[in-house]
Amino acid sequence: MFCDGCGAEVQPGQSFCGRCGKQIIGSILPAQAHARRVAEHIRLVGILWLAISALNALGGLTCFIVANTVFAPGGGLHVPPFLHPLMGIIGSLILGKAALGFVAGWGLLQRESWARVLTLILAFISLFNVPFGTALGVYTLWVLLPTDSGREYDNLVAQRVSA
Repeated sequence: MFCDGCGAEVQPGQSFCGRCGKQIIGSILPAQAHARRVAEHIRLVGILWLAISALNALGGLTCFIVANTVFAPGGGLHVPPFLHPLMGIIGSLILGKAALGFVAGWGLLQRESWARVLTLILAFISLFNVPFGTALGVYTLWVLLPTDSGREYDNLVAQRVSA
């Protein structure tokens, strides 16, 4: 752990920072206490990506159905002609994101080497999908983004390959 005043390393049981003298409030746990964060959370992250991808797939299919029924050219409604292709494009993008989410979730559950990078990219994209995408994006970034998480994930991949 590090002092939040000067950034100096603080040892467990230390009450004051050795460099700046700031009082340390709360308990200091050894750095190893959180060393298995990725291993503890990776399964849940993978399952959540599969679940949100299923919801995205339903949304994408709904866009296609609406585009081809309500906004279809020659339909009973008088709607601007650009709505049919626009809804088709939006539906395609949503379905593409859902497909990538399924692949990322499956990859995390299988501990594939490429899954961490793909999931981090999708997590940044999903931050704009309020509220569920944002929550999953933040959780995914918390689990997979730190450098130590990258090392731990690589160790999990190596364990899977060697087993």
